[in-house]
Amino acid sequence: MPRADFYLIAKPRFRAQPLRLACELVRKAYEAELWTLVLARDTAQAEELDDLLWDMGEDAYIPHQIAGRDDEDELTPVLIADPQTDAPMRPLVVNLRDAPVAGGFERVLEVVPADESARGPLRERWTHYKALGFEVNKYDM
Repeated sequence: MPRADFYLIAKPRFRAQPLRLACELVRKAYEAELWTLVLARDTAQAEELDDLLWDMGEDAYIPHQIAGRDDEDELTPVLIADPQTDAPMRPLVVNLRDAPVAGGFERVLEVVPADESARGPLRERWTHYKALGFEVNKYDM
């Protein structure tokens, strides 16, 4: 059964830099040997994520790249895709876009902003995934 996990930003370090939470989720996925696709909201966010993933600390190396920039996409455990790039689906998807992800994956991770006013679309996605029969979970981070 496919799964949708919603991660609510709560800790001050994630409130200050919400993309850090996405990076932590990617790090855990890589350590678990899960091939991951990160759906960035736009090119600027994809590039910011790329930079942050290079800056995860001395002991954290996460092989990643922005999809479509060279022909190594299928060899890279973590792909970051902007909306203009048609990247291949992976078992695990970290969704930073406004729309729910359509099929082809086993698990989707949704990052929920700390700002209550920004949570409306996430509630709609929760309902959407539930209606599709997904197992849906919520975690405070």
